This record gives sequence, C-alpha cells and structure tokens, in this order.
Amino acid sequence: MIAVIQRVSEAAVTIEGKVQGTIEKGFMILLGVTHNDTLEDVEWLGRKIIGLRVFGDEAGKMNLDLQAIDGNILLISQFTLHASTKKGNRPSFIEAARPEVAIPLYQQMIDFLGKELGKTIACGEFGADMKVSLINDGPVTIIIDSKNRI
Repeated sequence: MIAVIQRVSEAAVTIEGKVQGTIEKGFMILLGVTHNDTLEDVEWLGRKIIGLRVFGDEAGKMNLDLQAIDGNILLISQFTLHASTKKGNRPSFIEAARPEVAIPLYQQMIDFLGKELGKTIACGEFGADMKVSLINDGPVTIIIDSKNRI
C-alpha cells in the first residue's frame, strides 16, 4: 500500500462538477492498493500517517502531528501509484489491486483514520473520474510504502 501525503492548507475533490469532499489544513492523501495488501498494511500505514510530524511548532520546526493541529484528511484512491514503467512508455497497472480487493481496504483506511482522529474523513469515490485541487503547504510531500517498513 502506497500513500502520497501532501501537507495542505486546503484541498477538495470534485466529481462530475459536484464537490465530493473538502478540507482545510491537514493532509491530502493519494492511496494506492496492491493485490497483496491486508488489514495489517492499513493499520501500519494509518498509524504512520496519524503520527507524521510535519506541521510547524511555535519555533517553526516540523514537529507537530495531525492531531496536534486539529488537522483533517482528504483521502483519494489512486491505482496509478502502482504503475510499472520498466518496459516501454505505456505504464502497466498489473500491481494495482482489482476493485474487489482494493475497495474494502480503501474503506478500512477511511474507517481507521476516522476512528483514530475522531472525525469524518473527506474522500473521493473509488473508480470515479475525480478532479482534485489543493494548495500544498510548504510544499511538503511524503511517500510511504507499507512494504518498505525496514
């Protein structure tokens, strides 16, 4: 499971011209699920996201986590994070999980993050053509892969 985490001052996702989810200060996260991901990956990655200390403290140092700043999350499913570009110029998405695997894990991540933060997680719609807008604060962008824990 791969997460691309962007620290944002605001972010929104629109589907067919209608705003589906919007947040102010927090994380806009693109989440890619692969075929061998499990609930263990959800929980490990979810804890890493919640504990990620990338928000400024009184001294301006990146030392505060999402809970310390009462931040929010916009979570977007993104199968293209598992694209392979080793051969040719057309990406292969064979490592991306099929919907019957990816959708339950995506929903488990929404539930896990919501429970840990104690608030509703804004999200897109799995498989939809989404338009995501954001103001990357910093910019700060972190990539975490649950398969690279060591």
